[in-house]
Amino acid sequence: MSKTTVIVGTGTCGLIAGARGVMDAVREETAKRGLDTNLFGSGCIGMSSHEPIMSVALPGRTRVMYEGVQGEMVADILAHQIDKGTPHPNHVFCQMREHADDVAYEGIPYYDDLPYAKKQVRVVLRNCGHINPEDIDHYTAREGYEAAKKALFMTPEAVINVVKQSGIRGRGGGGFPTGIKWDFCRKVEADQKYFICNADEGDPGAFMDRCVLEGDPHSVLEGMLIGGFAIGATIGYIYVRAEYPLAIQRLNIAISQAREKGFLGKNIFGSGFDFDILIKEGAGAFVCGEETALMASIEGLRGMPRPKPPFPAQKGLWGKPTVINNVETLANLNPIFLNGAEWYAAMGTEKSKGTKVFALTGKIQNTGLVEVPMGITLREIIYDIGGGIPDGKEFKAVQTGGPSGGCLPASFLDTPVDYESLIAAGGMMGSGGMVVMDETTCMIDMARFFLDFSQNESCGKCVPCRIGTKRMLETLEKICNRRGKPGDVEMLIELGTDVCNTSLCGLGQTAPNPVLSTIRHFKHEYDQVIEKKVCQYETCPGYKKPAPAGAAAKTKETAPA
Repeated sequence: MSKTTVIVGTGTCGLIAGARGVMDAVREETAKRGLDTNLFGSGCIGMSSHEPIMSVALPGRTRVMYEGVQGEMVADILAHQIDKGTPHPNHVFCQMREHADDVAYEGIPYYDDLPYAKKQVRVVLRNCGHINPEDIDHYTAREGYEAAKKALFMTPEAVINVVKQSGIRGRGGGGFPTGIKWDFCRKVEADQKYFICNADEGDPGAFMDRCVLEGDPHSVLEGMLIGGFAIGATIGYIYVRAEYPLAIQRLNIAISQAREKGFLGKNIFGSGFDFDILIKEGAGAFVCGEETALMASIEGLRGMPRPKPPFPAQKGLWGKPTVINNVETLANLNPIFLNGAEWYAAMGTEKSKGTKVFALTGKIQNTGLVEVPMGITLREIIYDIGGGIPDGKEFKAVQTGGPSGGCLPASFLDTPVDYESLIAAGGMMGSGGMVVMDETTCMIDMARFFLDFSQNESCGKCVPCRIGTKRMLETLEKICNRRGKPGDVEMLIELGTDVCNTSLCGLGQTAPNPVLSTIRHFKHEYDQVIEKKVCQYETCPGYKKPAPAGAAAKTKETAPA
């Protein structure tokens, strides 16, 4: 590295925190000094709560990362590090050695030694925060497209065998083995096949796919290229929600650059294989995350699921065999092919291989993205990596799996994070949302919030989901407004179970989970509100906070009509 490099986190989280002003200030200061600086914006490195993050690397020295940087701080930071040769003491929080001969600074912890990073293993997020996502040369400098170049000169069967041997399962929520899905589709005879990337991330509090698309879009394109070759598809679609404008912008740039380099289009790498990728912007319907509804939307129809079988691998987009994989699944493929299936399978558990990316949100110190090996416990994620609960509050529950997931109390903190263990505990892996709640959270209100989301997002095609979730929500709202009555909890359990068992698609089959899990673990809160018409929380309309012990009631409280 022959000149100073300055990197500013310009993912959505960084931009919201003020990264544009930081970029402008760096340009102004380096121009004033006449410095020939390598300045670029990166995706989110995962530490969203520390944004805006600015990194400065002098020639031959380690990269120093500053947190909470604003435009007015930039001149002082650069002056101190460039002129004095030492990092500015304010806002610096770690350093990172990116080249073996980089000289370190004394007294500054390494990124890998931070409690946040110690237990993480970055496979999917390997490039996020390190490269310019709008420059394909940054990706290829880190072995980008080398996996595709390798795969395209293997047989499709051999490619699929690598994926099978790695043990990778779909990261979109279902957890179906990726290699088996590809093999099903490869064996179907057809004149046309399609490969789809599902980037319709709609869970409240989830932003894993968005950050990968913003920070490392080529990893997804390369994964699609490998998958398309394996099943015999020549056309790929990325179905991404329109609410992700930055991700869409960077995807368009990446696709254009890949075409220019010959990584997409005709006769890729001289292999004789043709493949191109198109973007389809979704209108924000949560149900379009379900694969059959997603395909209907691409076809220009209303996004509504259809019964299976036939499965998409047999009869998918426009009636042709189709494979649909999640963003995170595809981003794993480059390192799997370069490092070997055995390398990947060595991480995780017997049935859940590799790593998983989670979006940590809610009442937790370190909000942002984390990537951990399967089998790590919830306690390790929340306390060791997430930093625990702010303001000295007690942990109360964590919801895994987005609005369809279950809420797990403190007694489940030592549950291993893998597909089977979370389901057995009453939660689910989902796509990777993880919402942490503290002692001030009302679990009835939490259940009401997530059921309200799912009910609004129901496509209405099947009666159990359309009517069942509506009746459940009405009952929850009555309880929240102190109009609940004995038998309501039992009715919620019975109706919720029926909705799970009889709904057409995954939305209805999992929508009652927040309600059922909060009743299972926090039934005393429901009993208190229904029987005494009071609650210790102040989050729902109609809640009455209990009077202090021994205080005489001055007025007689009656439930509203």
